[in-house]
Amino acid sequence: MDLGQTLPPLVIMGVSGTGKTVVGRQVAEALGVAFIDGDDLHTPENKAKMAAGIPLTDADRMPWLAAIATELSRRPAPLIACSALRRRYRDRLRIDAPSTFFIHLDGPRAVIADHLARRAHEFMSPTLLDSQLATLEALTPDEAHMVVSIEQSLPAVRQTILDLLPVELARIALHRRTRSRDEDR
Repeated sequence: MDLGQTLPPLVIMGVSGTGKTVVGRQVAEALGVAFIDGDDLHTPENKAKMAAGIPLTDADRMPWLAAIATELSRRPAPLIACSALRRRYRDRLRIDAPSTFFIHLDGPRAVIADHLARRAHEFMSPTLLDSQLATLEALTPDEAHMVVSIEQSLPAVRQTILDLLPVELARIALHRRTRSRDEDR
């Protein structure tokens, strides 16, 4: 599947432990676009706080979100793994990349906690899971997105994204064209 030139900026989002990096790399490869792990764009100070189990504040996140938004505005746009937990974070990303499409990897706490228990991460402490789940704000109908369950194997998550993404992007494009025609009347 090579939609590279027609794809909007893509963010694969969710709390830590949902598979954003692994699935994001695989989806980006299948789509023929670059992949960026948003974790790599955190400041050393943010990484140290998270490694110590200290949740980031919104002020901590703003330079990180600005760096991600800059990457999303490039052409062709990459696929970026980013938690994007709050609406205001997603709104910040859309300032530089208004057509950003979010792929939310979601699942029950027990499944995510199991994923976290089986992996080692440079700085993301598993103790932050409850903080992240409390921070997570569901995507709303006015945000271009799809939600994919992680209660399946990672290859199945990848395939679900690849199967549904063209359908969802076509639906959004049709909705935008219809809305534009209605506004012209």
